[in-house]
Amino acid sequence: MPPDQHAFEEAVNAYYEPLFRFALGLSRSEADAADLTQATFERFAEKSSALRDKAKTKTWLFTTLYRDFLQQKRHATRFPESELSESESAVLIELPRAAVAADANAALAALQGLEEPFRSALFLFYMEDQSYREIAEVLDVPIGTVMSRIARGKELLRIQLISHAEGEAAAAGKGTKP
Repeated sequence: MPPDQHAFEEAVNAYYEPLFRFALGLSRSEADAADLTQATFERFAEKSSALRDKAKTKTWLFTTLYRDFLQQKRHATRFPESELSESESAVLIELPRAAVAADANAALAALQGLEEPFRSALFLFYMEDQSYREIAEVLDVPIGTVMSRIARGKELLRIQLISHAEGEAAAAGKGTKP
């Protein structure tokens, strides 16, 4: 087996799942996430021999996927598509216990509702357990910007979750009155 093939297989085994989750968090679509992940690994297969420091493979993959996502987003903004059916459904993770699942789904929905710079920083930090430095490399911004986006994103999430909880409490209160 050639060394590049071996390195490629190791990268796929080690990073496919976290890369797909990151793509899903960005794109909010399983099909788009799969396409982004596949395109990233195709590029890696073509260019992995040019990567001097193999320890940077993870950062290279996440950065490449993020840049491809941004490029697709810019393209979609310039050339919007319109469909006959405008129905969208949020993809939420189902967890075993109902209360935990409801909380997790509310948090994921709130995360997906954030603007992209906050969403990507929070997703990499909490879902992919990446350091500020790794996130800064992936997003190609200074560490201070990453810290700011995470702090501001957490505040925006808190506000959304409180608003959601208050809305549910008000709806529950209306149902119990005679």
